[in-house]
Amino acid sequence: MQSATVPLETPRTVAQIRPAAGPARLRRRHVGLIGTFVLCVVIPACLWAAYLFAVARDQFASTMAFSVRKHEVGAAVQLLGGLTELGSSGPQDGDILQDYIQSPALVRAVDRRVDLAAAFTRPDDPVFSLGTDRRIEALSAHWQRQVHVYHDGATGLIELRVEAFDPSDAQAIATAIYEESSALINRLSAIAREDTIRNAREDRDKAIARLKAARTALTAFRSRTQIVDPASDAQGRAGLLNTLQEQLAAALIELDLLLENTSAQDVRVVQARQKAAVIRERLAAERSQFGRAEASDPQAFPELVGEYESLSVDLQFAEQSYLAALAAYDAALAEAQRKTRYLASHVPPTLAETAEYPRRFVLLAAVAGALMLGWSILAMAYYALRDRR
Repeated sequence: MQSATVPLETPRTVAQIRPAAGPARLRRRHVGLIGTFVLCVVIPACLWAAYLFAVARDQFASTMAFSVRKHEVGAAVQLLGGLTELGSSGPQDGDILQDYIQSPALVRAVDRRVDLAAAFTRPDDPVFSLGTDRRIEALSAHWQRQVHVYHDGATGLIELRVEAFDPSDAQAIATAIYEESSALINRLSAIAREDTIRNAREDRDKAIARLKAARTALTAFRSRTQIVDPASDAQGRAGLLNTLQEQLAAALIELDLLLENTSAQDVRVVQARQKAAVIRERLAAERSQFGRAEASDPQAFPELVGEYESLSVDLQFAEQSYLAALAAYDAALAEAQRKTRYLASHVPPTLAETAEYPRRFVLLAAVAGALMLGWSILAMAYYALRDRR
C-alpha cells in the first residue's frame, strides 16, 4: 500500500506577501502643511527682516560702571596716625540702587533734566520708539527696554547701559542717572548719620541744660546770701575769733610783763592797755555779730550749709553727666563717619560712535526661531489629532 504524498508549500518572499511601496505623491495635507509654513513662518520672518533692515532706526548705547563705597575709620591707633581705609559697602546698597534706577521716581527725576520722550521717540520707527503715550506708566515701561542695570552682589559693582537714538542723548541720560543715584546715596548716608547721632545729641543737649540750671541756681544762692561758701565762711569766722583770742592773750601777757618792770604811767604800758582794749572790743563785736545770727534763727546757718551742699552736689552731677554725654556724642560722631557712603564711578558714561542696537540678526533669528517652534507645535498637534481618528 503506497502512502499519498502531500505536496509542500513553497516559502513566499516578502515581496509576495507585501507589495512594494509606490513612489510618494504630493497630497493635499502636504500642500496645506507647506502653505501654513510659508504663511506662519516665512512671510512673517521676511516682513520682520524687512522692518529691521529697512525701517528700524539705529540706536547707540552709553555704558558706565560704578559702585557704592563707604569711608571706614580704623582703630584708635590708626585714627591718631590719620590712617583711613576704603571698603565696599554691603550688597544691600547695590540692591537699593538697582531698584531705584528702575523705579518711576528716577524716571521722573531724569525726565526733568533730559527730554526722555524726544530721546526715545522716532516717528518712522514705531516698534522701537516710545509711541504717543507720554504718561509716566508708559514712559517707565519703555525705560525698562532702554535702560539695563547689571548688579554683581558679590563685588557690589553696578554696570549700566542706556540705549537711545542719539549718542549724546544716551550719554546725557546715563550722566543724569549717575547724578541722581549719587544724590540718593548721599541722602541715605545723611539719614544714617542723623539716626546715629540723634540720641547722643539729645543727651548732650539735656546735659548742657542741666549744667546751666545747676550753675544758675548756685549763682542765685550766692547773690542772695552774699556767701560764696557757707562752710568756708563759718570756718573763716571761727578762725578770726581764734586769731583775736590769741592776739588778746599775747597783748595781756605783754602788759603783765611791762607792769612788773615799769610803772603804770609808762607810755609802753598805756599802749599795751590800748592794744588789749582794741582787740577785746573787736573780739566782742565779732562774737556779738555771730551770736545775733545764731539767736535770731538757730537753724538758718545749718540750712544755708545744707542748701549750698545740695546745690554743689547737683553741679558736680551735672558736670559729670555733661562730660559723659559729650564723650558719647563724640563716639557717635566717629560712628557716623563710618557710615558715610558715596558713589564712585570707575567707568564714566561713554559717548558711542557706532550703532550697536537693535541687533538685527539676533532679533531676526529669535523671531524666526519662535515662529518655527510655534509652527512645529501646531503641525505636531494636527498630526496627533489626525492619527487618533
